[in-house]
Amino acid sequence: MPSTRRKSAPSPVDKVDKKNAPLLDDIRLLGRLLGEVIREQEGASAFALIEKIRQLSVSYRLKQDAQAGKTLDRLLKNLSVEQAVSVVRAFTYFSHLANIAEDRQNVRQHALQERRDAAEDGSLAASFEKLARKGLRNREIAATLARAHVSPVLTAHPTEVQRQSVLQAERAIAALIGERETLVGDRALRANEAALRARIAQLWQTRLLRPNKLSVADEINSALSYYQSTFLRQIPRLYADIEEALPGEPIAPFFRMGNWIGGDRDGNPNVKAETLQLALSRQSETALRFYLTEVHELGAELSMSGLLVQVTPAMQALAERSGDDNPHRGDEPYRRALIGVYARLAATLQKLTGTSALRHAIAPSNPYAEAAEFLADLRTVDASLATHHGQALAEVRLKPLIRAAEVFGFHLATVDLRQSSDQHEKVVAELLATARIEPDYSALGEAAKVRLLVNELNDVRPLRVPHGQYSEHTVGELAIFEKARLSRQLFGELAIRHAIISHTETVSDLLEVLLLMKEAGLLTGTLGENAVASLIVVPLFETIGDLRAAAGIMREYLAVPGMLDMLRRSGNEQDVMLGYSDSNKDGGFFTSNWELYRAEIALVELFKPLHERQGLTLRLFHGRGGTVGRGGGPSYQAILAQPPGTVNGQIRLTEQGEVIASKYAHPEIGRRNLETLVAATLEATLLPPARQAPKVFLERAAELSERSMAAYRDLVYGTPGFVDYYFAATPIREIAELNIGSRPASRKATRAIEDLRAIPWGFSWGQCRVALPGWYGFGSAVMGHLDEAADAAGRAERLALLKRMHAQWPFFRTLLSNMDMVLAKSDLHMAERYVELVPDRKAAKAIFARIEAEWARSNEALSLLTGATQRLAGDPALARSIAYRFPYLDPLNHLQVELIRRYRAQKDAGTEVHERVQRGIHISINGVAAGLRNSG
Repeated sequence: MPSTRRKSAPSPVDKVDKKNAPLLDDIRLLGRLLGEVIREQEGASAFALIEKIRQLSVSYRLKQDAQAGKTLDRLLKNLSVEQAVSVVRAFTYFSHLANIAEDRQNVRQHALQERRDAAEDGSLAASFEKLARKGLRNREIAATLARAHVSPVLTAHPTEVQRQSVLQAERAIAALIGERETLVGDRALRANEAALRARIAQLWQTRLLRPNKLSVADEINSALSYYQSTFLRQIPRLYADIEEALPGEPIAPFFRMGNWIGGDRDGNPNVKAETLQLALSRQSETALRFYLTEVHELGAELSMSGLLVQVTPAMQALAERSGDDNPHRGDEPYRRALIGVYARLAATLQKLTGTSALRHAIAPSNPYAEAAEFLADLRTVDASLATHHGQALAEVRLKPLIRAAEVFGFHLATVDLRQSSDQHEKVVAELLATARIEPDYSALGEAAKVRLLVNELNDVRPLRVPHGQYSEHTVGELAIFEKARLSRQLFGELAIRHAIISHTETVSDLLEVLLLMKEAGLLTGTLGENAVASLIVVPLFETIGDLRAAAGIMREYLAVPGMLDMLRRSGNEQDVMLGYSDSNKDGGFFTSNWELYRAEIALVELFKPLHERQGLTLRLFHGRGGTVGRGGGPSYQAILAQPPGTVNGQIRLTEQGEVIASKYAHPEIGRRNLETLVAATLEATLLPPARQAPKVFLERAAELSERSMAAYRDLVYGTPGFVDYYFAATPIREIAELNIGSRPASRKATRAIEDLRAIPWGFSWGQCRVALPGWYGFGSAVMGHLDEAADAAGRAERLALLKRMHAQWPFFRTLLSNMDMVLAKSDLHMAERYVELVPDRKAAKAIFARIEAEWARSNEALSLLTGATQRLAGDPALARSIAYRFPYLDPLNHLQVELIRRYRAQKDAGTEVHERVQRGIHISINGVAAGLRNSG
C-alpha cells in the first residue's frame, strides 16, 4: 500500500448535518440489504471477507491507518479469482446503490426548496426571480423563448456501461426508496424493505456486463428508454412550469431533443442507411405508442354525455368523423372523437413503423399525414372543453399531450448526420473522377477545390453517371443522404436537420457536403440563383488549430457567392459545433477551454452584422462530454460561463456516456437537469455581464494557455516512452475489449494517441484515478507565471490579478471550479498502484514523478487563486459524497490492478486467459465509473 504523503480526498465530515441524515440513512439501509443478499446468495464466509475488506478500507481511507492499509493490500493480493470477482461485484453494486441514494437526496432537497418557496440557483424559479429583479416583464421572457432553441443531444459513446436490465432494477429500487418517506407504520416499512431486498437480490443475480459487443440497435433502444422514463412526460411538465411562471403568455415549443445514435458515422462502420432508418422508425414508434396510450386513457376520462354538456361544432364534427358507431357511446362525443383519433394514430403507426397498436375499438384507418393534423384534433378537443366548463379535465392529461405532440411530433428527436470530412472528400473525388470532371480532386489545392465545387453547385445536372461503377463506400454514403431525404418526407422535416462534419479544416469540407446533398435531392436549385438546402451543414471544429481557424473558415464560407441567400431561403440559421474532447486531447484542459472561449467570441463577432442585416441566426453546438476533461461539469455554470452574446437563446449540447443515466434515468432528476438548461439559457441571454472581460484578463489567460499547452504537450507528445506508459498504466486495453459501445476505441489500428478517440482517452485516465485530462498543465502555467516575477512585489501583483480573474470572470471561475472537482476525485495514492503495471520500471517512475509534481503544482496553484486549502470547500455536499465513497472505491481499484496484472501475465505467457479474470476487470471498470459518476 502506498504511503500517505498525498492527501487527494477531502477531509471526512465528522458531523453530519440534519439535512443529509436521510441520505446516510438510505445508504446504510441499502448497504445493509446488499450485505444480507450477499450472505444469503454467496454464504457467510464471502460476506465476512467483503465486510473485512470494507472495514480495512474505511480505516485506511478515513482514519489514515497505515497498518490497515498494509493488511488490506496483502489480503487483496492473495484472493483467489473467484473471491476477487465476488468482492468486485459487491463494491460495484454498492456504488450503484449509493448513486440511487444520492439521487433520492437530490430530489428530496429540491422538493424541500419548492415547499419553502426558496429557489435555488439553476432552477426556473430562481431564474425568473432574477429576471424580475432586473425589470424584465413576462412578455419579454416569453418573446425570448419564442426565438430560442434549446436542445440536449444524446450520443452513444463507449463509456455508457449500463445495461437496460440493470437500469430497470435500479429505477425500481429508486421508486421504493422514494416511497419510504410517505409510508406510515412498521408493517408498511417492513413490506417496503422486503421489496427492496428482492430488487437488490435481482440486481445481484443480473449480469452487469453484456456477453456480446453492443450494436447500434442496442444503443438506439438504450437511448429510447430515457424518453419512456423521463423525456416524454417531464418535458411537458417543464413547459407547464414555465406557463405557470408566465401566466397568460403563450410559450412556443422552443425545447427540442436531439440524437446522434443511428446517424453518427464518424469512425463507426456499423452505421449505414439501414441503421438510420431503424433509428427513425424506432423513435417514431416510441412517440406514437406514447400518444396511443395517452389518447386511450384520455378517452376513459372524458366520459361526458352530450345529454348533459354541450360541445363545439368542430368537436361534434370530429366525433361524427370518427367511424365509431357503437350505440353505447352514441351520446359521448369526446369518447367517440378520441376513438377516431386513436384509429388514425394506429394507422399512422402501421404506416411509419410497420408495427401495430395493442388495442382497437375500431379498425385503424386514415393515417395522419403529419403531426400537425394530430395536434389539430387534440386542440379541437381542448377548445371544446375550454368553452363548456371542462377546462379542469384538460389540465391533467390533454394539455401535456398537446405539448408532447408539439415537441416530439412523429419523429421524437432530431437525428443528426455526422461523418468525417475525409470520408466526404473520398466520395466527391470518386464522383468527379467517374464523371470525368476532375481525375484527382484530392490533389487539388484549396482554392481550386472551392472553385470546382462552386461550379458544380451552380450546375443543375447531377454528378452521378447512370450505370456507373462506384465503390461500396461511395454508394453507402450517398445512400445515407438519400435515406435522409425520404425520412424527412415520411417523419417530418425536423426528423433530420443537421449534417455535421467532423475534422472541419477548410471551406471545401463544407461545400463537399452541400454537393452530396445536391446529389440526393436535399439541395435544390443552384447556389447562384435559387438554392434551398434541407439540412444545415454544420462544421465541427475539434483540435486547437481548428478552433483557431474556425471564424476564418466560416467567413470564407459565408462569402461564397450565393451562400447567404441560400441560408436565408433555407431557414436563416447556421449551427457551428465546437469540440471539447479532441481539443483537450490535443492541447490540454486549460488551452482547450481558452481556445473554445476565443472561437466563440470570434464567431459571434462574425455573425453579429449578418444577424442585424438579414436575421441570420448563429447557434453554437457544444460537444460537451461527461468528464470535465471533455467539457463536462455542471451545465448551469458552464452555460453562464460562455462569453457574453454567445448564447442568445440558442444552444445545443451533447449528453454523453454514463452521465446520461445519472442525469435522466430518474424522472425528477431528469426534469431538474432539463430545467437547468432552460434557466441557464435564459440568464445567459437576458442577464449578460455588463461588459466583456477586461483586456488584461484576456491577455493573462492567453499567457497561461501558452504555458499550460507547452507543459501538457511536452508530457503527452514529447516524452519518450509516454505512449507505452499510458497503455500499461491505465486500463485502456481492457476498456477497448469491453462490450460497451458499437464503435472502436481508436479511429485507426495504431497505438498513436492522435488516433485514439478522446472518450476512451479520458475514461481510462479516470479509471486509474489520475484524471489527467482535467488538470494537467495548469500548475506549470500558474506557478511558472508567478515565478517569473522580478521580485516579491511583482509576484504579489501577478497573484492579485489571477485572484481577481477568479472572483470577477465567470469563465475563469467555472474553469477552476471544474478543476477543483477533478482534483478532488483524483487519487495519486491509487494511481501509483497502476504504475506497477508498467514493464519499464525506470521510465514509469520518471513519468509518474512528473505527473505527481504537476498534480502538486496544480493543487498549490488552485489553492493560491481560490483561497481554499481543501478541495471542494465551496461544495460540501459533493465533498461529503466523495469522502464517503472513496473507501468503497478503493477496493475496486486495488482489485482492478491485481486482476489486470494476472490477465496481462496470462496473455503475455500465451496461456489461456481465465474468463473470470477478464470479467472481474470489466465489472471493476463499471464500478469505478459508477462511483465517480462523471468519468466518461
